[in-house]
Amino acid sequence: MIAGGCLCGAVRYELRGASTSVTYCHCSMCRRWHGHLGAYAAVDRADFVLTEQRCLKWYVSSPTVRRGFCAECGSSLFFDQADLPKIAFCVGTLDEPTNLQSKAHIFVASKGDYYAVADDGLLRFDDSP
Repeated sequence: MIAGGCLCGAVRYELRGASTSVTYCHCSMCRRWHGHLGAYAAVDRADFVLTEQRCLKWYVSSPTVRRGFCAECGSSLFFDQADLPKIAFCVGTLDEPTNLQSKAHIFVASKGDYYAVADDGLLRFDDSP
């Protein structure tokens, strides 16, 4: 089990099963939401447990996607696409050690013009794989 939460502690969660490796999303929506690229992993919905949610809010960013954040401190926390069996979480919100590995960059074609994507040997996709 691994736990995580927002900056102020008003939202906490636990992952009670194995998660995917980390994917870095460079799309314009994630960049606006995070202030830079998004770093996500995902876990089966049954293995995701909210243990504190007094300030959890959801923003519907597209017809099938909602993004969870803390209404108190503003931390970006979750990416929930209704038609997928897993829920994604922002890996920067996990307590360490995470023991996660990175696997891919997605939406590289729409990355910001202010940075370069390093040649780090990870999979790369111009859009969604």
